[in-house]
Amino acid sequence: MKAWGALWLIACTAVAGAAEPADDGAAGPLFDTVAALDQRLFDAYNRCDMTAFESMFVPDVEFYHDTGGVTRDRASVVDNTRKWICGKVRRELLPGTLRVYPVKDFGAIEEGEHRFCELASGRCEGIAKFVMVWRQDPDGWKLTRVLSYGHRTVPAPAPH
Repeated sequence: MKAWGALWLIACTAVAGAAEPADDGAAGPLFDTVAALDQRLFDAYNRCDMTAFESMFVPDVEFYHDTGGVTRDRASVVDNTRKWICGKVRRELLPGTLRVYPVKDFGAIEEGEHRFCELASGRCEGIAKFVMVWRQDPDGWKLTRVLSYGHRTVPAPAPH
């Protein structure tokens, strides 16, 4: 009877281990692809290249922002970026925070943290988390959903 108990414990441990995610979201070809897409998207964002920026989204993109609310179309996302971001803020991906996960027969989920720096002062005092859902179409990758949340102020370091 003790042998059955031991076998049961081993089987349960094996099943529990199998339930662990095999992909930690780092490294590999998909990671490299999405990291390059992120770079392209935010290069356009930081340079206020609204044509390139707009090309990264599907027409019915949904953008959820914890302090700004919900935007449900590409034109509004682009207009809001033009109005509130261009010439004012620069986005920087925080090193080591980017994770990418495949979505079967669709694309990928990207998550990470980024900070925002005021162009006028150079201060980088805002940090937030993000999740972006990318769809791979025959004509390329497009963003379908964006979540930007957990916005918080990070005090500037004290002068020495």
